[in-house]
Amino acid sequence: MSPNSKSLILYFLACLLFSTFLQYSQAFRRYKFVVKEARYTRLCCTKNILTVNGKFPGPTLYALRGETIIIDVINEGGDNITLHWHGVKQPRNPWSDGPAYITQCPIKPGNKFSQKIILSDEEGTLWWHAHNDWLRSTVHGAFIVYPRRGTPYPFPKPYEEVPIILGEWWKEDALVVLHEFLNGGGQPKVSDSYTINGQPGDFHPCSRRGQFQLNVVPGKSYLFRIINAALNEILFFGIYKHKLTVVGTDASYTKPLTSDYIAISPGQTLDCLFFANQKPDNYYMAARPYVSGLNVTFGNTTTTGMVKYQETPLHIRFSSLPLIPYLPCFNDTLAAVNFSGSLKSLASKDHPVNVPLIVSKRFKSIVSVNTFPCPNRNCEGPNGTRLAASLNNITFVNPSFDILEAYYYHFQGVFGKNFPEHPSFVYNYTAHYLPLELQISKRGREVKTLKYNSSVEIILQGTNLVAGIDHPMHLHGYSYYVVGWGLGNFNETKDPMNYNLVDPPLRNTIAVPKNGWTAVRFRANNPGVWFMHCHLERHLIWGMNTAFIVRDGKKPEERILPPPPDMPRC
Repeated sequence: MSPNSKSLILYFLACLLFSTFLQYSQAFRRYKFVVKEARYTRLCCTKNILTVNGKFPGPTLYALRGETIIIDVINEGGDNITLHWHGVKQPRNPWSDGPAYITQCPIKPGNKFSQKIILSDEEGTLWWHAHNDWLRSTVHGAFIVYPRRGTPYPFPKPYEEVPIILGEWWKEDALVVLHEFLNGGGQPKVSDSYTINGQPGDFHPCSRRGQFQLNVVPGKSYLFRIINAALNEILFFGIYKHKLTVVGTDASYTKPLTSDYIAISPGQTLDCLFFANQKPDNYYMAARPYVSGLNVTFGNTTTTGMVKYQETPLHIRFSSLPLIPYLPCFNDTLAAVNFSGSLKSLASKDHPVNVPLIVSKRFKSIVSVNTFPCPNRNCEGPNGTRLAASLNNITFVNPSFDILEAYYYHFQGVFGKNFPEHPSFVYNYTAHYLPLELQISKRGREVKTLKYNSSVEIILQGTNLVAGIDHPMHLHGYSYYVVGWGLGNFNETKDPMNYNLVDPPLRNTIAVPKNGWTAVRFRANNPGVWFMHCHLERHLIWGMNTAFIVRDGKKPEERILPPPPDMPRC
């Protein structure tokens, strides 16, 4: 071979290697998240809050379906932190999922952790948030997953896309509120306001100037990417004289559903088309709580934003007083459940439904608010007790070492494997009066192990213990099909006959209705440790949690990926 031929071959090899390097290096988007304190003023008061990159709400993540992105999380704050990518399935990669002491130890002040976010079939609106203590009150942001390049939306492309993050704001430090109610054993102090994109709105002091405002062009359509980042409340949301058409839930497309209002639980996302089809004027958007429980404290306030038509006449633009949209009453259970129960998957050729028709593993779990006896009966719960919460009468207690590493490295004594498949005691869960002794739960850290690729059904049954209330249940690592729901006690003979196995909605968070039940199905094809919990933050803190351990399959692509080298240490 001549020297020129060798040089030519080496040149082509170098080009090939460089091209491969470029493809690999461009395969990952990379974001830098610096967790640090920043000063923010709301409701006439200024305080330090924990933020990402100094922003509240935090920065929006953008990705394409199926991409992998890297988030370099650097903790420059004064508190431990974990970050969760809510609704991302993270196939085979529980290491970057985020819940403290479940899949990782927290990132300590001065430390960092590069989290790999592996997207699969998610498409639409997700979000990210802190997953320890109450830090997600200010540490959260939108996560938007677009279709692959060249793939259109299954609805007409909107003129503009608008993230709308609903939240809560306390004048006090959120961690102070957390510690006060944990020490007292009662309910937490209610928030001083709800927020739209971090702003309380017109009806609150010192808030008109910062109110979120959307300028719209008459005749155009807008895609609202709505996220409920509130800690403790399901919210109704609407816009005066306008309807919203839901086209997606939790990064999965739905059949279009047009409504005057939406009901959205903490943790949930909704993609809604908004049409600027009214006469040019100023219109309020508003959100206020839905609270179904008796004797449950909540912030009975309304947060607002403004929709301003660009062609609004000047004499209207500066003088007219907009009106609040119709929203259901705060305790209108039927309005809330009928909205959620009307959502259905798109179930099209490009977005098929793969609900398991045959179930190999069936669970039933009662979701309850509970109490523990308190010394001298001086706690702030009912009759001097301490409030708690449970799944199947087990109040989950976080270990001091994370469950994922304990499972992966076969450490003993960190968790138990005996989470019950059915309630230990059967009773009329939704009766108006229930014996007080049923309120007392057992502390533990039991999880449930599933075989790889098993088809699973979970019946989540609400109870009327202490305070019958809705429970938005979130499962990490999966989305599940909501095949059925109802009010009252689940009937194991009759209710499955009415399941929707054709086009059930695919969710990662679903509200179990007050004194009712919800049935979900999924296929356990994502090995790892995956947290399941109520997304009302007070219930999470009280122990309404467990975890599923999905075992490895037989093939290499069915096994957990190895842990990253920079996993935080306890």
